[in-house]
This record gives sequence, structure tokens and C-alpha cells, in this order.
Amino acid sequence: MLSEHDFRRRMFETVATVVGVAIVLAALWAAREALMLVYISALIAMGFSPLVSLIERPRAHRRRVPRWLAILLIYSAILSVVMLIGLAVIPPLVAQAEALWRRMPAEFNRFQSFLIDHRLMTRVVTLEEAVQNAPTGAGGNAVGTVLVAISSVIGGVFGLITILILSFYLLVEADTMFEYVIRFVPAGRRTDVATAAREAVVKVSAWLRAQFLLAGVMGVFAAIGLWLMDVPYFYVIALVAAIGETIPIVGPVIGGVTAVAVAVTVSPKLALTVGAYFLVLHQLEANVLVPKIMERRVGVSPVAVMVALLIGGALWGLVGAILAIPTVAILSVIIEELAISRDIRIQRVR
Repeated sequence: MLSEHDFRRRMFETVATVVGVAIVLAALWAAREALMLVYISALIAMGFSPLVSLIERPRAHRRRVPRWLAILLIYSAILSVVMLIGLAVIPPLVAQAEALWRRMPAEFNRFQSFLIDHRLMTRVVTLEEAVQNAPTGAGGNAVGTVLVAISSVIGGVFGLITILILSFYLLVEADTMFEYVIRFVPAGRRTDVATAAREAVVKVSAWLRAQFLLAGVMGVFAAIGLWLMDVPYFYVIALVAAIGETIPIVGPVIGGVTAVAVAVTVSPKLALTVGAYFLVLHQLEANVLVPKIMERRVGVSPVAVMVALLIGGALWGLVGAILAIPTVAILSVIIEELAISRDIRIQRVR
């Protein structure tokens, strides 16, 4: 039976532990945005780690490339691709927007004629009258909306820069950081932890390659279909569809809406055909390509992929959906390693 002194001491330790855990959880929740940036940076570093190791590996008649230089080469290649895509996409989009602006009065009048023929309007309204009669909203709300939008853009740019810089340092210091962290693991479990860490890196890297593969497949199919349907600037729309493929759920919709918006400038019939084509592509992508490719490349079952996308989207929205699959891949490695360790302990006891 515990004495009164021991009871008070244990009660104090229990309360202190509960309060300490609550404080830590509250601190983690308050810093969730910063922790999300760290997590994204870690995933990017894990995804590019095998490629960095491949570039820096010494070969015949060539010395070992410094790790920082290998990372900069990858960053430079990505930046070059982004710039080429921008040069290919922006000029046609500007030209298309100018052409649409010039055709807007005629399209507006044709739309009004359709409404009047079906007795949905009683008289013709000029474009100037429509603009003047449009609800403007409160000035303060408009200014606030603009400020919020500017703040979001600035925050997004700084967040992207932070992710790139942090990913760079994580890649450079990966070995040193792992050696430091592994010191806190019991000596008998260090081999298991090192194996799990390597497997997690392999899976995240496979997920990143699978994303590029999906983007390429969707871009090619979009380009071929739009070219056969004679849609203007089909290659630009294909690039938008390929880039959008890297964004779960919302990305394919963005590509389809862009294609329909361009096709409607030609004819409503073409827009309807393009919309149906992208609807079929989206169904194939969501229900066949993504589950199967992720199962083959990452080793995550189609059921786990779809459940992860739903849960990730519900918890963190678009960001959660993007990070859902690599997170499930890492959790699968941890669970599998724990299961193997448990089986080994059971066999030893027997």
C-alpha cells in the first residue's frame, strides 16, 4: 500500500505529465503551418535523395560531384523546365485572351439573342449597361478582398522559397542529421530504423516519379485528343492538364475547364465534345491510372490510395490530398517494420 507521500508524488507526476503533453500538443497545433512546411520540405528532400546520390556518385575518369552541386543541378533543371513551360504557355494565353476580349461584344449579343428567342429576356442590353448594373459590393469589402488576395500570394511565394531552401539544407545535411538522430535509438534497433528509413526514402522517391509519369500520360492523351478535335492551342492546354495532374482531385478539373473555355470560343458543340472527352479522361485517371500506378510504383493498394485521398482532402484540403499518398507510404513502412519486429520477438520467446 502506498504511503501518503508516495501517493502525492505519483499524483504530482501524473498531473505534470498530462499538463506537459497538453502543452506540447497545443504548441504543435499552434505551429501546424510551420510544421507543414517542414514536412513538405522533408518529402521533397526524400523524393530527390536517390537522384542526388546518383549524380554525385563517382564514375570512371570522373571525380565525385559535391552534394551541394548535385542539388543545384537538379534545381537548375527544374527551373529551366518551368521557364520553358512559361514561355510556351503565356504568349498563347495572352493572344487567346486578347482575341476573346475582341469577340466579347459579339458573343454577348449572340447570347442575348438566344435568351430573347427563348423568352428568357425581353430586350437587348448593351455590354456597357450590363457592366454598370452589375453589383459592385461595398468598397471596404472589395479593398479587404484585394488585400487578402495580395497577402495570400505573398505568403505563398515566401512559403515556396522556404520549402526550396529547407529542402536544399535537408538534402545537404541528410547523413549528418540521420547519424545524430539514430544515436537516440537503442543500439539493438538501429539497424531496423536505418532499414525503415531507406525504404521510406525509396517509396517517397517512387511516388514522385509516379507523379511525373501520371502528368506525362495525361498530357500526351490530352494533346492527342485536342489535336484530333482541332482545338486551338492544344499543346498549351495539354501542358495545363499535365501540370494539373500533380494536384489530386482539383488539378484534372482545372485542365478540363481550361480546355472547355478555349473550345467554346470556337463553337458550343466543340466545347461539349471536349468536356465529354475530359470527363472520360478524369474518370480513367481517378479510378484506374492513379490507383494502379501508385500500387505498382509505390506499393500502396488502390483502396489505401483512394481512402488516403479522401481523408487527406478532408483534413487539410488540397495540400492534404497532395501529401496523402506519400504519407500513407511512410506509414506502411513503419507498420511493416513494427510487424516484423513483433514477429521476431514472438519467435524468440517460443
